[in-house]
Amino acid sequence: MTASQSSPARVRPDAEGHEPPLSAPLKLQFDYTRSVGPVLGRFFTELRGRHVVGIRGSDGRVHVPPPEYDPVTYEPLSEIVPVASVGTVVSWSWQPHPLAGQPLDRPFAWALIKLDGADTPLLHAVDAGTPDAVSTGARVHVHWADEPVGAITDIAYFALGDTEEDVPADGTDDRDPVTMIVVPTELEIQHTASHPESTFLRALEEGRLVGARTGAGGKVYFPAREADPATGQQLDEYVELPDKGTVTTFAIINIPFAGQRIKPPYVAAYVLLDGADIPFLHLVTEIDAADVRMGMRVEAVWKPREEWGLGIDNIDYFRPTGEPDADYETYKHHQ
Repeated sequence: MTASQSSPARVRPDAEGHEPPLSAPLKLQFDYTRSVGPVLGRFFTELRGRHVVGIRGSDGRVHVPPPEYDPVTYEPLSEIVPVASVGTVVSWSWQPHPLAGQPLDRPFAWALIKLDGADTPLLHAVDAGTPDAVSTGARVHVHWADEPVGAITDIAYFALGDTEEDVPADGTDDRDPVTMIVVPTELEIQHTASHPESTFLRALEEGRLVGARTGAGGKVYFPAREADPATGQQLDEYVELPDKGTVTTFAIINIPFAGQRIKPPYVAAYVLLDGADIPFLHLVTEIDAADVRMGMRVEAVWKPREEWGLGIDNIDYFRPTGEPDADYETYKHHQ
């Protein structure tokens, strides 16, 4: 999963006279990967060959897409049944402004379509041109993707009319049956930071590390946040912290994964800044991963000033200071 600041932060007016909170788009992206099992695996493999199949339940109904378990008895299902690639619109709703990632980049209808030979409807897009062209009871047919890969998107969309598209004669497909699918997932929101969070972010833009506490004797939380999670009291006093601290615990990352920016092995460590009471997670490098240890003293390595923005990634990583390790008593409660 990745999180990115897709544009510079902006401010909104504040009626109470506070420094305006920061607001910026936040985009979350990850590829959801799952095994599909024998039933859905067969369904996706057949789609790759430009065929649609369902599965017969205990009451005789044919379900498309095929569920793995009977909706009546909850027992596993296994009787695969071929169905047609034409069907009837059971219900529909018009999509006047398509969104990124949807089946079509022009207005279309979302429709529940009961394929001939099936007893339950399939949800998909109908390329109808205008809302007047689609109706309940309309006959539609599958328009296949140019290069099927074994996913529901092999049905590019449904078109009006009940004539099946010509399917190329079966050639030699030496690809293995579909056992896994990857579904790209994306969410973009407009995040408005709280006042303490905005203070924390603005300080980072200036190369400063700011925590917060409740009164002079309260615990110092870094990053600054709205309230003390232990007491619920407002954190109303900001504390500027040094960029040195102690490794309280850590993990050595040895396994590569999608979107990884650093080649394994590397160390992700919780660093307790001097003067703070809560550690935060960051990278520790400039040392062999096997030599990182709890209690090791580290310091921040900042990116060049011209690369600073509103994020903790202004600190590129932490590195050992060469100082003696911290006494265990100073960080034992943070393991």
